[in-house]
Amino acid sequence: MEPTTHPLGGVVTRTVFGGAHGQGDRPALVDLGDGAVLSYRELVGTVVGAACGLLRRGARPGQVAGVLVDGVAAQLTALHTVIAAGGVALPLGAADAAALLRWDARLLFTTQKLAPAAVEAADRSRVRQVVSFGPAVDAIEFGALPTLEPVPLPCPSEGVVLITEKGRLTAEEFLAGMARLDDGIGLTGSDVLLVTWPPGADAELALLASLAFSRGALVVAGPGLPTVESPGPLRDFGVTVTAILDGRDRRVTRRVGERSI
Repeated sequence: MEPTTHPLGGVVTRTVFGGAHGQGDRPALVDLGDGAVLSYRELVGTVVGAACGLLRRGARPGQVAGVLVDGVAAQLTALHTVIAAGGVALPLGAADAAALLRWDARLLFTTQKLAPAAVEAADRSRVRQVVSFGPAVDAIEFGALPTLEPVPLPCPSEGVVLITEKGRLTAEEFLAGMARLDDGIGLTGSDVLLVTWPPGADAELALLASLAFSRGALVVAGPGLPTVESPGPLRDFGVTVTAILDGRDRRVTRRVGERSI
């Protein structure tokens, strides 16, 4: 009989962060947009602690949580917090009350800048709690979640973990998506990945960053950078892999010095 709880939650969280404690204080994520810098220890501690906090505040496995944020670090942290709590993450590109209603979302993560729109959308949906990265009116501050008493995390082996514009992703499909993005790249723990894809309502950014975390690589997020071929970011961080939007807004991932894949 499979266990019903695990210190890291379900199969997605275990796959993505199973080796995080061994990485210790090595940097996991640098967000050039908001200046956030998280080590592996900090990232997994925040995700697991906040997931426990959600459960303490009444979140239930299988519950849908919207994620409306304007930063890569905030989006990745929120998505994985929801998944670790056994929930279903719904990344949003706008304050879409209709989407919240369609998927019966009961939680909504946001940031200070987007909090007013998020609270308004929550009022027009069935969302019961708004969680904000930073203080905001009518919202719970995200930083308060990890301070609550820990509880065991649910350990689902299957089921939906993410909802995007293209539909629902099960845990198995999430992991398969990570493997797809690794095809032809072969990320390792020594890699530094610079990604300029913006946070939005699709799964690609979450899948690629999750792949990098699972390998112990460093993710440098620079959404909106005009070009990653300029020497600045490449030199400053020792970038070995880039994930950019080309001139036709197609996602292109390649190793530095190699042709696009």
